Formats: sequence, structure tokens, C-alpha cells
Amino acid sequence: MLVFDGSNSMSEIGMDATAATRIEEARLAVARAIPDIAPYRRLGLVVYGAGAEACAIDLRFGPRPGAGPAIVAAVEALEPGGLTPLAGAVQRAADALAWRERPGVIVVVTDGNETCGGRPCALGTQLAEAAPWLTVHVIGFRVEVDFWTWNNPEQEIATPERTVARCLAEKTGGLFVTTETVDELVDALQATLGCPVIGHVTRQRKTPPA
Repeated sequence: MLVFDGSNSMSEIGMDATAATRIEEARLAVARAIPDIAPYRRLGLVVYGAGAEACAIDLRFGPRPGAGPAIVAAVEALEPGGLTPLAGAVQRAADALAWRERPGVIVVVTDGNETCGGRPCALGTQLAEAAPWLTVHVIGFRVEVDFWTWNNPEQEIATPERTVARCLAEKTGGLFVTTETVDELVDALQATLGCPVIGHVTRQRKTPPA
């Protein structure tokens, strides 16, 4: 499952008003990476942030063959808005994978912290304990940590180099990758979605129930 950031910050303009926004560069990266990945993997998509509600989470579809064109089209059409329900979006992706029953991989693309009251670190612990065969990789894309965020209960564990999203990867044996450019985001998507990746696992893997 690909969990994609559609929050308002993806379209923010920085000091250089002529520079591309995050969503513009992310669209380019997805258009380059996904067509090479989709023929070999069943992929699904969750988008968060964009929608009528500030903390909207949209399960576009669960894992399916040949999903490349649908993912590229969805990201291309995405109009960012709203906040960042990281924990809720990852939970929705896990449910789409039937995480209690079979192995799965979730790849999160985000530019920031939880801002909808969720607890990504607590969720990572829960997933690791209940389903050690589920792995969450987190790709931070031009991440900014907002230390004044009022609706991020786990903010105290973050630092300028550490968003709470990192917990999801660390708790489940996944990778946390920081990216700043289109090329780096393409490489990260290919590394995490393109083939099974074994992270630095510090917990015992188990076989899913039959």
C-alpha cells in the first residue's frame, strides 16, 4: 500500500516563489517510479489530507495488479488541502492489507508530522506486536517539523531531524528515508515499493496465521 501525503503543506510556496512545490515534484517522481514498479507488485493507494474534511483519509483502492496508471492519475489530479492524519492513514492502509492475516508492506510518503491527534509511534508498536509480518517504510519528502503543532500528542519525541512518522518505520523494522529532490524520491519509491526490503529488524519475525 502506498500512503500519499495530500495535506495543504504539499502545495505551499517557499521563499523562492518560482520553485516547484512539493506536490509538483512528487507528481514527477510518482510518474517516473510507479510504471516500473506496478508490473511486478500488487499496489494499493491511500491519500490523506485532501478532501472536504481537514483530516480526510481516502482509501482509493486496495492492492491489485496493474495499478500503475490509476496511482499516477490519482496523484496527478490531487489537490492538496487539510491536515496530516498519519496514524489514521496508515491504519486504513493496514486494514486494506488484512494486516492480521497476511504479510504486507506499507510505504508512506509525507512531508511532516501528525496533525490530527493520532499517535504514529503507538500505532507502530501495536502493529509490530500484533503482526510482525507487516512492515512500514516511511519516505520523508522535504520534511518540515512543526514544533508548534497543537494536535500531535507525540510531538515531544520529535527533533529537527526526527518527525514522529519515523516511529512507524523503526517499530516495524522498516526504512526511514529522507529525500529532498525528485531523483531521491524516485530512488526511495523504487527501493521500498519495487522489491521486498529487509530493514534493520530488532524484533522476532513470525509467520502469519494460516
